[in-house]
Amino acid sequence: MIIFIEYMASTYYRVKTKRPLNSIYLRFKQGNQFDIEVSTGIQVPNGKWSSKSQKINPTDRVDYLKLNTKLRNLKVVIENQYSSDSVDGVIINSKWLKFKIDTFLNRETKNTDVDKKVFFNSFMDYFISQAKKRIKSLNNPIKYRTVQHYQTTKNKIEAYQKYSGSIIKLRDINIMFHSDFIEFLDIEQQLNPNTIGGYIDVIKQVCNKAELKGYDICNDYKSKDFYTPSNITLDTYLTINEIHSIYNYKFTTDYLDNARDWLIISVWSGLRVSDLLNLTIDNLNGNFIEKDTLKTNFPVIIPLHNQVKLILKKRNGKFPRRISDQKYNEYIKIVCKDVGINDLIKGSRMSPIKKLNNGKKEIIYRKKPGKYPKYKLITSHIGRRSFATNHYGKLDSLTLMKITGHKTEKQFLDYIKITPKEYAEKLKIYWEKIDYDEFINS
Repeated sequence: MIIFIEYMASTYYRVKTKRPLNSIYLRFKQGNQFDIEVSTGIQVPNGKWSSKSQKINPTDRVDYLKLNTKLRNLKVVIENQYSSDSVDGVIINSKWLKFKIDTFLNRETKNTDVDKKVFFNSFMDYFISQAKKRIKSLNNPIKYRTVQHYQTTKNKIEAYQKYSGSIIKLRDINIMFHSDFIEFLDIEQQLNPNTIGGYIDVIKQVCNKAELKGYDICNDYKSKDFYTPSNITLDTYLTINEIHSIYNYKFTTDYLDNARDWLIISVWSGLRVSDLLNLTIDNLNGNFIEKDTLKTNFPVIIPLHNQVKLILKKRNGKFPRRISDQKYNEYIKIVCKDVGINDLIKGSRMSPIKKLNNGKKEIIYRKKPGKYPKYKLITSHIGRRSFATNHYGKLDSLTLMKITGHKTEKQFLDYIKITPKEYAEKLKIYWEKIDYDEFINS
């Protein structure tokens, strides 16, 4: 009778050198099948390693208690992973052992195909590379600015990793990470809730993509507790009276006259600044502006307002001289200041903030809420928001949404900036116009 004896895989640590600091090696053996050894990268002072007890003896040169815990846990992980992988036919060799050690100790292997299955930012590199391929895609397009937002999110994760001292794995994206990451962006980066919410939304997209690919991911990202922070924005708009004042003002400086004309076209067209400043005579078709918008790739047709017609007539049928987004943003503040749009209103504007970074003073710019002269809160987005707000209630929402490019009515209603007082004034005027006896008896 023949008896087959199957030996259990054994895990053993040892030190091979006698330098001041020596690497601890992990030897993993299974009978005659394999006998492999890989450095853990954990170092121990000379003479402080106990082969018998398999641990680092007390020393003030390293955190021996923490390292001993890691070594014990690593042994358990290796043996459990072997039990699972050997059944699935995975090849057990030094490459396998090194990968398991590096993964457990939060080390990237520098192998793209391996790392993207484990580490969040490694997978984000893959996610971003796939997104870049869609920029010029006809079937599944994506905007360049969206890809930029993905990259900024990855940069914030890298900053968080540097701050926390740990590399984030895909399976680490849980409720605890969510809380810590938001706190980091709020306190350390001093970002507002809407900006933070944008990063959280991207993280959810990335987690969803990783899960679809079958990678090890925590399902917490689907939880209602993994919320997207947001706050009520304090954006403003130009009223009809202010628009008329801007149009009628006589500027003696050409660059301000040019910027004013762009601003007037903006408030009567509702175009995003990226589309506005690229208008040419080719976009004119009779009494209409026709434009394929950059962000939505959706064609819009907008009738020419009388003020826009007169600006085009003044410029011999052409649009104002093209300027950069940055110059436009700068000049229209001066335009509104000169016109006298300087009432103190609530809003948020970019302000310098001093902070310490690794003991060094640096200045960062963040939006700061407060009361400011209105002209200081004017940005290149003012025309589009003014168009939507001033026409709300006069035109049906669907018509406005077709011009502004909002996909849902909720998005559109969040966008317009009519204050509760303005709504009350509208109701007051309505009541004054109707016959009281007819109304009370209706």
